[in-house]
Amino acid sequence: MPKLEVVLRHYDYQLPKELIAQAPLKPRDRARLLIYRPTNSKTRASGAIKFDRFYNIGKYLPKNSVLVFNQTKVVPARLWMKKPSGGKVQILYIGQEDGLIKVIADRKLSIGSILQLNQHKFIVKNQKENFYFLKLQSKISIEKLMQKFGQTPLPPYIKNSPLTESQRRKEYQSIFAKAGLSVAAPTASLHFTKKLISKLKKQGIEVKFVTLNVNLGTFAPLKEENLKTGTLHSETYEIDKKTAYDLNRLKKESKTIIAVGTTVVRTLESAARPFHSRESGNPEFEISKLSGDTKLFIRPGYKFKFVDGLITNFHVPKSSLMMLVGALIGRKKLLELYQKAIKNKFRFFSFGDGMLILK
Repeated sequence: MPKLEVVLRHYDYQLPKELIAQAPLKPRDRARLLIYRPTNSKTRASGAIKFDRFYNIGKYLPKNSVLVFNQTKVVPARLWMKKPSGGKVQILYIGQEDGLIKVIADRKLSIGSILQLNQHKFIVKNQKENFYFLKLQSKISIEKLMQKFGQTPLPPYIKNSPLTESQRRKEYQSIFAKAGLSVAAPTASLHFTKKLISKLKKQGIEVKFVTLNVNLGTFAPLKEENLKTGTLHSETYEIDKKTAYDLNRLKKESKTIIAVGTTVVRTLESAARPFHSRESGNPEFEISKLSGDTKLFIRPGYKFKFVDGLITNFHVPKSSLMMLVGALIGRKKLLELYQKAIKNKFRFFSFGDGMLILK
């Protein structure tokens, strides 16, 4: 198995800082779009590369397409609390485990100490690795406290965002966000407007929703352990029974399943399980594990079970997200597309431009 530094070097590229988008375009669907489909999906022979605007994405989607979105909601997960000494500590909500609130802190906390947020108290119950586990001593939920006192965290590469907190809560959120607790947005969804969704539906494009709670692991650097185990950080997902039924039916009808974002890819591929088809006599896959934690690490060599295409943004160098896209089109082609995007001054990362890739 190659060393981590060797693997990461294969997914590195140089990006001018001015191409890192600090705020979204208005309207959102004015973002630019790179379209790529291999001429030969088996040999990965060079296919046509096109440039357009996101509002024209319907021109490039197969007529039988199904777009699957992550409807998770980003919460204002950054909180400032007081230590017993009176000093301030910055807390970032990560999730909940066994009735405790999982957080990271910007300084060391003592087990058993009390943190105060306004009149609400938290007890530091435990610590595992870089995470602390807090017990809220009030009847109010942590979700309501975040909405009242929290700040929406932006990714670490957005250094100079002009957005106020009220603007962050609106702009760093998809138009259909309604379920879940995420600390980062499924950014491929940020390009879609109500007008564009309506236009695509009139065109005959089906739209479905799943939920995956995005945590800070999406920004975490890869480790040797990830390569050895073939797993990543854990994220929880959920697909309701009606959606699973519809997706399985549409797949059997040979519809093109297009994941809007890498989080949807992880969700659908984690939920897919093999079954023996009576019609073809061959093993096929269907969505059957409707909820759970996924640690799925998709990288070149991975055989996709359910997803036929991907809408995604341009990702940071040396990331697992780049590897996921590389699994779909090949590493060399991936880096070629990135270089073309840089040459044409595409905007990168969460508030940046998008890419449509079909298998």
